[in-house]
Amino acid sequence: MDPAVLVSQVYKRYGNLEALYGIDFSIAKGSFFGLLGPNGAGKSTLINIMAGLVHATSGNIKVVGYDVRKQWRKSRQILGVVPQELAYDPFFSTREMLRLQSGYFGLGKDNYVWVDELLERLGLGDKADENLGNLSGGMKRRVLIAQALVHKPEVLVLDEPTAGVDVELRRVLWEFVRELHKNGHTILLTTHYIEEAESFCDRIAILDNGRLIAHDTTNALLNRYPYRFLRLSVKNYSTQIPEKLLEKVVLNENNELTFRLHREDDNIGDVLDAVQNAGISFTDLRTDEPGLEEVFLALTVKNHD
Repeated sequence: MDPAVLVSQVYKRYGNLEALYGIDFSIAKGSFFGLLGPNGAGKSTLINIMAGLVHATSGNIKVVGYDVRKQWRKSRQILGVVPQELAYDPFFSTREMLRLQSGYFGLGKDNYVWVDELLERLGLGDKADENLGNLSGGMKRRVLIAQALVHKPEVLVLDEPTAGVDVELRRVLWEFVRELHKNGHTILLTTHYIEEAESFCDRIAILDNGRLIAHDTTNALLNRYPYRFLRLSVKNYSTQIPEKLLEKVVLNENNELTFRLHREDDNIGDVLDAVQNAGISFTDLRTDEPGLEEVFLALTVKNHD
């Protein structure tokens, strides 16, 4: 069975700039896949190649078995993309724009019921006849999401969908996306909100400087990080923290001491004994497991060393 997306040795050069360097991974049908990376890592370039907006210098991408360059009509019928930029036509109302978008995919009046359902589900019902130019930024973002879904694509790409939007839109969006995923749609998410990727994605690829530096299940990536955190609420103290403890401290402010401890090399009991022997009293403690953000930072910082 063909994967939902197959990226095969994709290179993209702009003059002397290597924007993508040999990117190679696949996304299984029905998965919720995260594509992460710092600004300029190559995420949007890869999505633009997938959507047919630019061409790879070499290599190719297939969407459900269809080559995005050679079989572009088929691949674009299967793919829906929510872009980062708020692009809209100010001469149409919301409903007119979505019906026009339907026509781009050869869909006629039979699809108008789905258009109206999208308007309601995304909280655009009362804006259906409003000119797009009069909508707020958050409402325009909702229209972009509706446009990407108007032809009921098998694969939905969300490129920074919650950037700069309010809490209510995030709630509406994720509720709807969860339902789409439950119904069998493949979701590809790029986001700078790492907690979103950790919460939703079952598998993640990380790009940095145009290279694929990690590709694994979310749980496997989390297990790569060998540290956990010990947080102590301390009383005011005047004693100096011993050097062996100080090298483990990552935060010391507002009467809170946070230690980063290696899972295998650092015993929590020994650290607490050393704290007490140093004359530092604490009133509360807790341990925190690392999240995807720590893993992401560790990998990308290492890649720049």
